[in-house]
Amino acid sequence: MRYVPALILDAVLVLIFAAIGRASHDENPAGFLLTAWPFVIALLVGHALAALLPQRPRRPWSLLWGVVVWVVTVAGGMLLRVVSGDTAQVPFIVVATIVLGIFLVGWRALAALMRRRNGIRAAADAGATASVSHLPGVLGSRDESTDHASADDAALDDVPHAAASDDVKDTAAEEAAVGDPVAEDAVAAAESGLEGMQEAIDEADATQDDDGAPQDDGAAPDRDTRA
Repeated sequence: MRYVPALILDAVLVLIFAAIGRASHDENPAGFLLTAWPFVIALLVGHALAALLPQRPRRPWSLLWGVVVWVVTVAGGMLLRVVSGDTAQVPFIVVATIVLGIFLVGWRALAALMRRRNGIRAAADAGATASVSHLPGVLGSRDESTDHASADDAALDDVPHAAASDDVKDTAAEEAAVGDPVAEDAVAAAESGLEGMQEAIDEADATQDDDGAPQDDGAAPDRDTRA
């Protein structure tokens, strides 16, 4: 069934060729079938040969199929025209070859050009679609890279602070181990003051003890003298 549209189109073009030829020779265009029938029969044979070739093209609208149909239509139509008792002059052969070549191969060339353009457009659309579909993944990878870079920068920024905090801790530890000279002097002065106060208290206690002892010794001799 796929051969039918191309066959019908080719047959219509052959009829148009016959009608144009009769009109150019001042003949009645209504009798175009008398001129067209040999070429129509040759056209059918050309399609059959194109379909039966071992290396035949797969599509009846391909250029190679059209070339086979064109050659068989021109050669077979001229042969049938001569066999039927009609003439086949050289100018008519040349004109028929050119016109039928334009008709039978021309529309196939246009169809091939349109298919090629559609294929290029479809490939471009597919490429654009693929690029758009990959864009979120690319942006996501870029965001991840940016996040990693930010995290690395933050880690690098924290290094000086951590080092500074470690230095402060080490300094505090050293000060605690060595001691502040001012604080040590104050403690020594306080201890000296306490020792001095303690010595003063001890001396006062000793003085009181010394004052009480002689009074008892002097009283006894007085009583003995009076007696």
